[in-house]
Amino acid sequence: DNHLLVVDKPPGLATMGVAPEKPSLLSAAKAYIKQKYQKPGNVYLGIVSRLDAPVTGLLVLARTSKAAARLTEQFRNKLVRKSYRALIQTPLNPPQATLRNWLRKDERHRRMHIVSAETPGAREAILSYQTLQTSRGSTLLEVDLKTGRKHQIRLQLSEQGSPILGDRKYGSRVRFPAGIALHAHALSFQHPVQDQPLQFTAPLPAAWKSYGY
Repeated sequence: DNHLLVVDKPPGLATMGVAPEKPSLLSAAKAYIKQKYQKPGNVYLGIVSRLDAPVTGLLVLARTSKAAARLTEQFRNKLVRKSYRALIQTPLNPPQATLRNWLRKDERHRRMHIVSAETPGAREAILSYQTLQTSRGSTLLEVDLKTGRKHQIRLQLSEQGSPILGDRKYGSRVRFPAGIALHAHALSFQHPVQDQPLQFTAPLPAAWKSYGY
């Protein structure tokens, strides 16, 4: 609408490019708005959340600075519900649990590590998972984020001995057809202007069909 844009991100596309000439979801969304609404000049879109490049699924972008500020506040106050689907090779035991760790960024190797709570720069990461189904040698999880740390789901599942399919950075040795098997499936928040609840879902990508999902 006039205040926000919700998109279903494909794999392999960064949310925001590191350089203006690099393809990104942000540049593609701006081009879409510019063409759809015949907008002259620059198009404003504010990023209020991100997905890693190999991850697919739902993202919300703000079309005004007011919407950006209000959506950012909802994310900061943990009022946004984000639910993911993940495929892992090794079933988790127990099949349902809450994981709590402390993460710190490794700038040199561009990844995250689990550290003790006392480690300088450590940030708490919490998620809940539930096993939904097992099919063709893989297990489907529903993952609800309580915090939104970089690479959080990828690292915390890997730490349990169950890396996400295709996620070589965090220990997977299984190839996945497109990106990694992590999908932002559902997103719920309050409209930033109209103050009504909004709920969105994105179907699993076609690449998941070969695993029976």
